[in-house]
Amino acid sequence: ARIQEGAASLEGYGLVFKNNVMASGVIPQITIMAGPAAGGAVYSPALTDFLIMVKGDAYYMFVTGPEITKVVLGEDVSMQDLGGAVVHASKSGVVHFMVDSEQEAINTAKRLLSYLPSNNMEEPPYMDTGDTNDREVKDAESIVPTDSAKTFDIRDLVYAVVDNGEFLEVHKHWAQNITVGFARVAGNVVGIVANNSAYASGAIDIDAADKAARFIRFCDAFNIPLVSIVDTPGYIPGTDQEYRGIIRHGAKMLYAFAEATVPKITVVVRRSYGGAHIAMSIKSLGA
Repeated sequence: ARIQEGAASLEGYGLVFKNNVMASGVIPQITIMAGPAAGGAVYSPALTDFLIMVKGDAYYMFVTGPEITKVVLGEDVSMQDLGGAVVHASKSGVVHFMVDSEQEAINTAKRLLSYLPSNNMEEPPYMDTGDTNDREVKDAESIVPTDSAKTFDIRDLVYAVVDNGEFLEVHKHWAQNITVGFARVAGNVVGIVANNSAYASGAIDIDAADKAARFIRFCDAFNIPLVSIVDTPGYIPGTDQEYRGIIRHGAKMLYAFAEATVPKITVVVRRSYGGAHIAMSIKSLGA
């Protein structure tokens, strides 16, 4: 929209946003960010379920650009530092998948769609993977340290358990203390929610709670069973988290698990302490 076009020019944006919202939870919505976006144009991608963004100088998104930021705040910042793929994939959490090329973005979207039903009335697509649910996970004991003070990457365990070691991680670079993504077990699609002790010892913070809650609600909307893999010492303490609203954000995760009506399985691999024990889906929340 241009200033000289007046408020009426914004009505088009509003119609797009309304359609995004009306389709939310009914059909999967995926955005490929293959160019720049600024102002109102950034909100439709943010309203969709998954945003795939290409790295590079030609690709960026922000509400307010560097020039206005300079005038208003006196802050010098480049387009990439303000709204590039790396920023949104690792700091803001707007981007779910960061890729190196537009072709990779298309391939990622295709792979993502292979896990999703076409709408919320369908079941997720079954695939004969050649893997079975009675396969012994021989590497499990070597992957998970018996000493709870030692950290490990929970994704190694996920790869060992799921069919053929295929796991599509969502938000890989953001809130890494919790891992979420799609996989198959005996050919059936599942959503994985797992604490990752390789980052912040697997403790839950504001971003981790938001990341998990959004993913849980998506899976519930599209009939995807949830598997929680628990290894957490609790919530991250301190004034920073409390002042920013860890209670409010942590409640989102509790709400999401309690609300979900899909099958929920919880596996405690080591630690499960305090409020985080509840937040990772216990029996009273429907596991």
